[in-house]
Formats: sequence, C-alpha cells, structure tokens
Amino acid sequence: MNGISYLTMFLEPVKPYLDDPAVSEIMINGPRSIYIEKNGHVVHVEETFPSEPALQAAANNIAKSVGRVLNDEYPRLDARLPDGSRVHVVIPPLSRCGTVVAIRKFRTDSLSPENLLKWGSISPEMLSYLEKLVRKRMNILICGATSSGKTSILNVLSSFIDPADRILTIEDSCELQLRQPHLVPFETRRPDKDGKGEVTFRDLLHSALRLRPDRIILGEIRGGEALDLLQAMNTGHSGSMSTIHANNAPDALLRLETCVMYAGFDLPLAAIRNQVTAALNYIVHTGRLEDGSRKVLGISKVLPLDHGEYRIEDQWEWVQTGTDQSGRFTGDFVRHTQN
Repeated sequence: MNGISYLTMFLEPVKPYLDDPAVSEIMINGPRSIYIEKNGHVVHVEETFPSEPALQAAANNIAKSVGRVLNDEYPRLDARLPDGSRVHVVIPPLSRCGTVVAIRKFRTDSLSPENLLKWGSISPEMLSYLEKLVRKRMNILICGATSSGKTSILNVLSSFIDPADRILTIEDSCELQLRQPHLVPFETRRPDKDGKGEVTFRDLLHSALRLRPDRIILGEIRGGEALDLLQAMNTGHSGSMSTIHANNAPDALLRLETCVMYAGFDLPLAAIRNQVTAALNYIVHTGRLEDGSRKVLGISKVLPLDHGEYRIEDQWEWVQTGTDQSGRFTGDFVRHTQN
C-alpha cells in the first residue's frame, strides 16, 4: 500500500484533494478549517472532520503506519510516506486550534526544462545560460522562500549534468528525480522514539566525500553541513549544488554564513566569508508571486569580497510590467550584463 493509500484511509474528508493531481499541498488547521494549494493558489475548502478526536486518531494512524509515535511526549511528527509525500503534524496543547496536519504531495512527474518555459517560469535565454553554468561545473546555490520552487529548479539544473558524472545526492526526503545512470542517492534518518539511530546531513556528506563523487547535490542547507559543503566545493568538488531558505541573493550569503556557524567551530567571520565566496559561483533566486506563479526571479554572480563585505553582480532579473486580464502578472526577464 503506497503513501497516498494510507492517507486516503485515515483522512477521508480530504480524499478528493489527495486524489487530485492539481493539488500540491493540504493544510488542516484543526477539524473545522482546511486549506489546499491548487495550481499555485491557496484556498479554503468546505470539508471538515467530525471532531478533534477523529482528526487526532487519523494523525496517530499515520504515525503508526511509518513506525513513529505521536503523543504528549512526542507531540510533533515529521514523516515521509512511501510514495515520497511529506507529512508534518503538531497536536494540542502545542497547537491551540486542534491537531494541525500539513501534507505536501510528491510529484510523480519529473519537472522538465520544457515545463518551465511553457509556464513562463524562465526565459529560453536564461535557461540556456543556466545550462552553460552547470556544464562548466559552476557551484550553484538556489535560494527562495518556502514553496517557491527551489527543489523544482534544482531538479531541472541537475538534468543538465553530464551522464558520465558520478552524482551523490543527499536529502531529507527524496524529491530529486535525476535520470543519470551513475547516481548514488542518500537520505537522512531521524532518531527513533528512544532518540537513537539518527543520521544527519553532515554524516552523509562525510560519507559522500569518501565515495569519489564528481558532483554533490545537497537537497537543502539548514545547519552545520554548510561548512562541510563549502570545504568540499573548495577542494575540487566543483559543479556542486544545493538550496537554502532566503529572500534574495544577498540574504542567501548571510544565511549560509549563519549555517556555517552551527558547525560548532569558532571560526573568524573573515575566514567564513572567504570560504563562502571562494566556494560559490552563482546564486539562483526563485519566488512564488502573488498571482500563484513561480518564477526564477534572478541569477547573480558571487564576486570576491570587498573590504570584508559580500558582493554580487546580477546577471538576470525578472521585472514585472503589469497584469493581464486574467489577473496574472506580466513582465520580462532582463539581462544585466553581457560577460
């Protein structure tokens, strides 16, 4: 039985949305308030659960189906189902509105460069530019807010990697859908109910560096693994890629700097910034606009430090010019430099 089947059994009121491929996320804010994201728009739906105990029982059953515990001692559940869908649950009293469940459904179709062009998420020239950067083995960081399309862009960029390369991927939950033949995918493991057995990004990155990778792709930078990845980029593992939560390219550099500090080493700020700028070549900024569309908002080149301060040079930028009759934003992808 796959992950969606589990969810269908336990979450009957939202079954139509679990079955709808246009729905990417389901957000249950207690038994009486349910929202979905469909075609890029978040909307409230009429369905409800019979009661709080019914919703909490459904959450408990999901936890059991993946061998986890959800109770007063462990009031939060972060799980990946067999089909790749991600589920996060928070129960009362941490949640004041009742049991809260968020289900991010796994895409069964691999996002292609052609899809990005069709949806207007990027221009043909920008896509060609990014393809050249990947083939030249540039180290690329993709930044953006939650649900801005970072992983989707990482998937597309990864498709440009030479099939002869040995690629090692490290993710919290496997979302990358690479087609290359020489692929070694790793996935982190959370601790069990006794707090044992955890395998972190840093653990797997440590292993990856000893398995002769041509390229390392880290699903998301969240903490001290940032230092290990930067050191890998600075010691011959060019062409590596990752994502990070940040509002724009300058913020991405500061966020990366903060993550390095989580590694537990008392490194001078100047040393950290030198590592960052020596390792990173380009930053790709993704965003989800108010009309529900997702776009590559910019591509920036990371320059050497200037008196200890970060510098970037914008290469491409999405510039909004108006709104069409359907309410969707119109604009242009503008090239800033020609070098």
